[in-house]
Amino acid sequence: MHDCDLNINNEHKMPLIGDMAPQFVAYTTNGIVKFPEDYKGKWVVFFSHPLDFTPVCTSEFIMFQSEIKEFQKLNTDILGLSVGAINSHLAWFNAIYNDIEFNGFKNVN
Repeated sequence: MHDCDLNINNEHKMPLIGDMAPQFVAYTTNGIVKFPEDYKGKWVVFFSHPLDFTPVCTSEFIMFQSEIKEFQKLNTDILGLSVGAINSHLAWFNAIYNDIEFNGFKNVN
C-alpha cells in the first residue's frame, strides 16, 4: 500500500505531485479501465474536468485530442477524469463532434 492510499484513520488522501497514482477500476466511455495495470510501460496524462459542456473543459478536450498522435509518439495515453455520468460524457462527445469548432478544429472524435 502506498502512503497516499489511506492514512491511519482510513481516510483517503489526495495524491500530491510526485506521488504514485492510486490503483482504481473505472467504468468509462471506452469500457472498463484498470489503473495502472492497463497502462504498464506507458506514461499517462490525467485530464480532469469538473463538468461536461463547459467552455474551458471542451476546449482543453479538443486540444488534447488534436495532439493525440504526438502523445502516442511519446508512449503516452490521456485519461479524462470526471465525476459525471457516462451518458452525459457521450452526449458531450457527440456535441463536440457535431456542433463545436474550436481553434480551427472541428469534428473532433
